[in-house]
Amino acid sequence: MIVNKKMMTVAVAGVILNLGFLLVGVQSIRFDLQSGHTKCIAEDIKANSMTVGKYFIVNPNDGYPIPDTHKVTVRVTSAYGNSYHYADHVDSGQFSFAAAEAGDYMACFWVMDNKPPVMLTIDFDWKTGVAAKDWSNVAKKGQVDVVMELELKKEEEMQELNRATNSRMAWLGFLSLFVCLSVAGLQLWHLKNFFERKKLL
Repeated sequence: MIVNKKMMTVAVAGVILNLGFLLVGVQSIRFDLQSGHTKCIAEDIKANSMTVGKYFIVNPNDGYPIPDTHKVTVRVTSAYGNSYHYADHVDSGQFSFAAAEAGDYMACFWVMDNKPPVMLTIDFDWKTGVAAKDWSNVAKKGQVDVVMELELKKEEEMQELNRATNSRMAWLGFLSLFVCLSVAGLQLWHLKNFFERKKLL
């Protein structure tokens, strides 16, 4: 009986510990990249979804500026090859955009070849959709204009749909009124003829 209680306590503690690890959200990924090499990370993004990314080189010498050998070239492209972000020879950067087409978007990092080879550690954070809630702090005016343009286009499409629906409903209303009045006229004509034949009128 005592062994069962201890096993139960250990099992409950394990479950609580695992739940604690699951609740801790991952903020970014870190990866190593050797000079002269390229590493690409893909993200499946839906059309018209907002996406935000930021990256930086982890300084190997805290307290000192990042050496010139620790610079990276970054390009973010869509599945169709459209470029959404490009930065050359930088130690940090950020991007944000509204995805025009659905598919796998790639963020590729490339380090110039150095002798001797250098190993860089890159911290990369990429959020899409709802997770990109703080994109307004990162977005540039041109990119916000693209989002606003998409919203205005959707609004215009909805207004056009409303106008078309209202027009159809008006025509349907007039058609049903015409049918009702025609049927009422035919009923009056029929009743008048009926009563005249019966000599009631």
